Order: sequence, then structure tokens, then C-alpha cells
Amino acid sequence: MAGSSYGKLFQITTWGESHGKALGVVIDGCPAGLPLCEADIQIFLDRRKPGKTKISTPRKEADEVEILSGVFEGKTTGTPISLIVHNTSQRSADYSEIANYYRPGHADYTFDAKYGFRDYRGGGRSSARETIGRVAAGAIASKILETLGIKLTAYTRSIGPVAVDENKFDLQALIETPTCMPDYDASKKAEAYLEDCMKNYDSAGGVIECKIEGCPAGIGEPVFDKLDANLSKALMSIGAVKAVEIGDGTTVSTKRGTANNDAFTMQDGKVTKVTNHAGGILGGISDGSTILLRAHIKPTPSIFSPQQTVNKQGENIEVSIKGRHDPVVVPRAVVVVEAMAAITILDSLLVNMSSRLENLAKVYNID
Repeated sequence: MAGSSYGKLFQITTWGESHGKALGVVIDGCPAGLPLCEADIQIFLDRRKPGKTKISTPRKEADEVEILSGVFEGKTTGTPISLIVHNTSQRSADYSEIANYYRPGHADYTFDAKYGFRDYRGGGRSSARETIGRVAAGAIASKILETLGIKLTAYTRSIGPVAVDENKFDLQALIETPTCMPDYDASKKAEAYLEDCMKNYDSAGGVIECKIEGCPAGIGEPVFDKLDANLSKALMSIGAVKAVEIGDGTTVSTKRGTANNDAFTMQDGKVTKVTNHAGGILGGISDGSTILLRAHIKPTPSIFSPQQTVNKQGENIEVSIKGRHDPVVVPRAVVVVEAMAAITILDSLLVNMSSRLENLAKVYNID
């Protein structure tokens, strides 16, 4: 299978399936000398693991990570880092029925069309559990970015019709609410909305927003590897994401230039912007202001309501999906969006080191 690797200099390769023995990631290009232990990674994995709230799948997984290579005496060695998370709560029998038909909204049909074969147990490689490797790698990328003064904050902006009130933004609520919304009132409304969805054997989608603060100006390439292009690919590679916005996003198509352009000004001896409609990126290159991303997440496709589909015999049938599924994947996907953004920013920073001769001189102490 092609396409399981991402990144140029900080490169990750994820592996494993939803109902296999384990999942994990191999990270190549992590600099030596970074203090790293399993607890640093576990904090991130705990944010995405199932079974924590009533609005997530009841599948219980500890998702405990083990470092297999690339760390010695508590620091990275510069060699490939291999991480593994064992599956402990597979119930493959729940999925035996779907071996003969294609679930609406899933990759069942497209996998068969591509490979002529598929792992029907929970979606196999296309399962959301594949993101375990991304999150683990993102934890390491985030730790490196933190040493550089770059901070990422991702959160649920909306679930269904319920959106966060910017005037009530509270990071403590992000940590404490089951929806990962930084607004206690909005979270309560969203929880009520999800309860209604569950009563009606339905599911919901939503929007995840990610802010990247402290990224210096000049990161990203001006043509095919634009920073916004790479961030968009990173987020679109997450299974449930159907659209990505940067800055003002789709609303720019309704504006005039006078309203959309960000004026420049000098502040404390530095070039800054009066507004940030561009979302921190101009011409594919970071401008030094906050980078703002939004990922639009589709409703969970596995629902108990009857749906029309076809089986392998070419017959039209009606199905109700069984198993343990999230009524909404948005809260658990928050850390996945943050992880992919962190990996992309770090990789872009490493690539950017070769953009100027003076950078090489600094690294190798050449006068």
C-alpha cells in the first residue's frame, strides 16, 4: 500500500489496522537530544482514546504506548523512533455481517474496487484507529515546537448547529467538557443535541479549529509546497475531514479586496498586521501572525438507522449498522488535527533551514 508516509525531513509512517494485534508509527528525522519518554506521548493519546464519555464509542482501550527504538537514556538519538500501541478490546464478530455488503459512508466499496480485498473488521486500515500513530508522532513534534516557542491549540468550534461563543472562550472548558468545546454553555447545548441524535439512531458532524501561535514569518514554499497547501493536505488526510479552511476561509469569496486585505503596520520594531483575514499565511509562506485552521468533520457514518446499500451479489438491501461507534467523532479528532498540524509545521521548519546560506553558516559555525 502506497501513501502511508507523510513529511519530507520529519517523516512519519503509520502502520496497523483497527482489529489487528497493534498499531503504531515509525518517525524518521527527529533531531537527537530531545528529552522524551512514554508519558510525553501518552498525554496526547489519552485525548483521543475511546470510552471516556457518553458521546464516544463504548470500546474500551488503554491505548498505552511503548517506545521500541530511537530513545536512549531518556533522550532521542537521531535514529528512527518506533512506537507501538497494542489493541486490547477488539470484537471482530461485531463486523462479520458486513463482510458481504458495503456500508454507506465508509471505504468498504472503494477498498474492494482498488484491491479486490478488504479487512472488514472495523474498517481495517481505513479505521479511525489508524490516527493513533499520527497522534503519537504529533506529540513528539509538538514537544519540539514547544522548545521553539510555537504553541498549537485545537478545539471543537461547533457540533451540528451549536457553535462556540467567542465571548465565552475558556481554555479550561476545552479540557473539562466532553465535547472539547472552550465554552461551557455551548458544550451543554451540543450534548443535548447529541442525545437527540442518539435517540433517533443518528449521528452528527462539526468543525475543529486549530490556532498556531509563535510560528515565525518565512516558513513554507511559494509554489507546490505552500504552507497552507501542506496543512490542507495534512488535515484532509484525516478520514472524517471533508473540507479545510484557513483564515476567513470560504467567506473570502463574498468580500471585496478592501475588506479582505490585511494592512501592515510597525509594532515594537517589527512588521505586523492590523487584521488576520489571511490566517497567518500569504503566498504560501507564514507571515508571523497566528495561523488559523478549520477542519470540517462529517457525521459518523456508522448509524443504527436503516440505510440502503448493495451486497457483493449485486442485490439492493437495507442495513442497520451494529457495533460500537461514536455518535460524533469531532471531540476525539481534535487532537488528531492538532497532531497533523504540528507535524506539518515542524517538517516545514526543517525544510526551511536550507532556504538561506546564512542558515548553513549558523549550523556549521562557518564565518
